[in-house]
Order: sequence, then C-alpha cells, then structure tokens
Amino acid sequence: MTSPGNARIANVVGLGLIGSSIAAGLSERGWTVHGDDLDLDVLEEAHQRGLIAMAGLNAAAEITFVAVPVSQIPEQVARALGSTAGVVTDVGSVKASICATTVNDRFIGGHPMAGSEADGIDGADPNMFDGAIWVLTPVTDSDDEAFTSVAAVVRSLGAEVVALTPERHDALVAIVSHVPHLTAATLMSLAAQRSQEHATLLRLAAGGFRDMTRIAGGRTDIWLDICSENREAIGAALDDLIGGLSEVRRLIAEERRSDLGERLQTAREARINLPGRVTDPTVVVEFRIPIPDRAGAAAEVFTLAADLGVNIANFEVVHLAESARGVAVVLIDESMTELFRGGLIARGFRPSVSALG
Repeated sequence: MTSPGNARIANVVGLGLIGSSIAAGLSERGWTVHGDDLDLDVLEEAHQRGLIAMAGLNAAAEITFVAVPVSQIPEQVARALGSTAGVVTDVGSVKASICATTVNDRFIGGHPMAGSEADGIDGADPNMFDGAIWVLTPVTDSDDEAFTSVAAVVRSLGAEVVALTPERHDALVAIVSHVPHLTAATLMSLAAQRSQEHATLLRLAAGGFRDMTRIAGGRTDIWLDICSENREAIGAALDDLIGGLSEVRRLIAEERRSDLGERLQTAREARINLPGRVTDPTVVVEFRIPIPDRAGAAAEVFTLAADLGVNIANFEVVHLAESARGVAVVLIDESMTELFRGGLIARGFRPSVSALG
C-alpha cells in the first residue's frame, strides 16, 4: 500500500525509546509514519521532530508496530488488528503470553535486542537497530506472507532477523537480558547500601563495575511488567545463576585454584568467541529454497537457522511467475553450508546452493 506521495505507510503505537526510534528509522527511509501515544505532548514532540507525519492510526498502513509496555501489548495489538488491514508486530521482551492471547494470521511477535541509556523520545535514534538482533516469534500457523513482510521491514532498519518459538525466546532472553538486569540491580543496591558505611565506595566504582551495572538504569515500571510476564523463565534462570555462584563460592572457600581457574577460563573463551555477523561477501553462499505449501514454512527457515546457530546475512522471498509459490533466497556463511543444507532437507525443504564471489 502506498500513500498519494508513493511513500509506504506504517503505524507506531507507543513513542518511547524503541517506538520513536522505529518511527525515526522508517521516516528516514521514506515511509509515511503515523504515531499514537497516550501522552499528547509526546505526540506533538514527535511530529515537530519529524518522527511521525501525523497522529493516530492509519487504516491503510501496511505494518503497525506496537511499542508499549508488555502488560499493555495484547490490548493494543487487538486494537491495531481491528482498525488496520496490514500486518501487526510488537517489540515486547516477553513473547509466550502475548502470542498465546493473540491468535491472528496478521500478527507476528517481535523483540528488537537494542536500546540505549537514553529514555523516551529524547533517545530516538534512526540507526539504533543497525547490526542488532531482532527476534521474530512466529507460531505454527503463522502466515508466510505476514512473516516475510515483517522480516523485510525489520531488515530494512538494519537489523538481523532471528526466528524463535515464543517459549524458547522467553527462556533464552531470561538468561541474556532479564537475569543480567536483575543481577546488575542487585549489585548496584549492594554497593549503594555499603556506600552508606564507606563513603568512598562508589567513588572506587571503576570501569568494570560501571559497565556491568549500566543496565540497572532501566525504567522500573517496564521491568516490573517483564518480571511478572516472564516469571517462570526468570525464576529458572535465577536458580541456575544462584547455583553457579554457590559453586564458585565453594571453590573459593576450599581454595580449589585449578577448578576455579578452569571455570574462569571457560567463561573467558566463551566471551571471546561470541558470534559476530557475516561481513565478507566472498565467504557466503546463496540458498534458494522453494517454500512448501504449508503454513509457517518461511518462518521455519529462520527457526532452523537459529536452532543450528546459522547466521542469515540476507533474506528475501521472490515469487515465481509460473506459480503462486515463492522461493526464499538466503545468504549464509560458507562454513555452515552442509549443516544448513542437511537441516533443511531433513525438514522437507529442497534447497539449491550456489557460491558467491
């Protein structure tokens, strides 16, 4: 769908840090963005800054991003689905509860793994998602066209799309996001309490402590919602963390230097080897994957890639002139070719592979 000026139309519901950054990114890329927020002053500010073209939802928008607190997402997603004709996605960091209550083939759950220390519209950054992971959480009967539409827009903002089931997303994000925030908050609280006894303590808080506790500066209301909605996965991850710290405490108390050193070295190597993105186009291969005639087939390609640890450097769906079926064109790291090919074949896909460069 296009506006009279031939610009694509999008809605953004909620103009906080993430919502306003999505609006800024889309506007910078030529979209006509309509914005909605409970705070009329925020709406006016977004309009004055050129983040949105006008206030309110546009029924003709091809995509609507819902960027409100987690507890409000189901209501706002239902509203968007009822008042627009395009696809709808959200940006909440908890997915299972939202996807379970929102059953509609035009809805694809999402979560951009990005942010900043800034808050609200003042932190709006059109480049916030460059190089960021943006998780999409299709379910079994998700519509392929809806998934590919959302994935294409997300990729246009510079993000790398990873597909996970809602439940797996919540379990993994509890480990890499939710529990780290709670850990940082606990450390910061401990330091603050001790600083009342030792006035110089916080002045001694050097780079490592500041880096580790930076995320404790997040908005409290948002984190209360997250902890409520993802309490089971967070509880399980906290149990694992507490168990790990208890083990470290025991190794220290028993002066088991070798065992402690092995644990620290394992952690060091894991940190050094965190995966990066494909940057050299000469070491990627192109997979052309005919999309089978079954619901959610396109999303399965992304889900499989996430399961196998395969980074998708580029993705598009092309439609064959002689049929209504599509072909997913995917670029991945050359070293993962056989692993990915085998996984696709095992799931009923029939890929063809060609080298690039």
